[in-house]
Amino acid sequence: MNSKIELKRLLIFLGFAYSISWGTALVIFFTGGLENSPLIKVENTSISLAYLLLATVYMFGPALANILTRLVTKEGFKDLALKPNFGGGRWRTYLIAWFLPGVLVILGIVCFFVLMPKYYDPKLSMLTEQISAASGAPGLSPWALIVIQILQAVLFSPLLNALSTFGEEFGWRGYLQPKLMPLGIRKAILLTGFIWGLWHAPVILMGYNYGLAYWGAPFLGPLAMIWFTMTFGTLLGWMTLKSGCIWPAVIGHGALNGIAALGVLLTRNDPSTLLGPTPVGLLGGIGFTITAVIILLIPNAL
Repeated sequence: MNSKIELKRLLIFLGFAYSISWGTALVIFFTGGLENSPLIKVENTSISLAYLLLATVYMFGPALANILTRLVTKEGFKDLALKPNFGGGRWRTYLIAWFLPGVLVILGIVCFFVLMPKYYDPKLSMLTEQISAASGAPGLSPWALIVIQILQAVLFSPLLNALSTFGEEFGWRGYLQPKLMPLGIRKAILLTGFIWGLWHAPVILMGYNYGLAYWGAPFLGPLAMIWFTMTFGTLLGWMTLKSGCIWPAVIGHGALNGIAALGVLLTRNDPSTLLGPTPVGLLGGIGFTITAVIILLIPNAL
């Protein structure tokens, strides 16, 4: 393997991934940002231009970079890490990907409210108001709705969100992580997570995930996101290595996205989003931090 050629491919990939996504972020910024983005009518509904660009171009920047890099550098399309393999106990990785992120999100929610009980709303006021405002749902218990949402998120979100998370995982775990492997497995996984987190910076600065009301906004948000992507990325990177393909990472990422906002429904008094209760907060993401430490420190885990 020619290390100079591989380094060139790595830099070209990063150039494509960042320029596609960050260029899209500039379009979002100059058309009103996340809050004042113009609405576009799609059939009988309206969707903001910012959301449309995020869900299509921005999030698929890494996947497009994977394809474009292979074309430009004539690397070809072998070793795409797309072929699923369930043999040799690899099927367990898919189960872990499907269920563990939800468990870790709930663990983070519990940890957040135990340490910061003043932000816990036992009356579920936000959800109660939403139920009252919704037509056709009178008398529905907010706790029943919480249980339903958890079940839906855990059982169906990993698959329903797979298309949106594929754009990131095909790039980061499918191309970047293997290219960094000569540095060592642990360094490759952590550096992939760092690059993934930094890639979020433009939209985080505009209020994505954390809003703009926290102390130190908007500059501490990208740092918190980098910490989260390094910890969650350790789990996704481990699943990719164990399965030999990107699909557990795609599933695990989708599982996270499906349940990540659960803690918000239990919240009052506007806590700092840098802390939680969502998993991108330092306390809300404690389960992912613990998991990453275990994976990185156990000798035979990687």
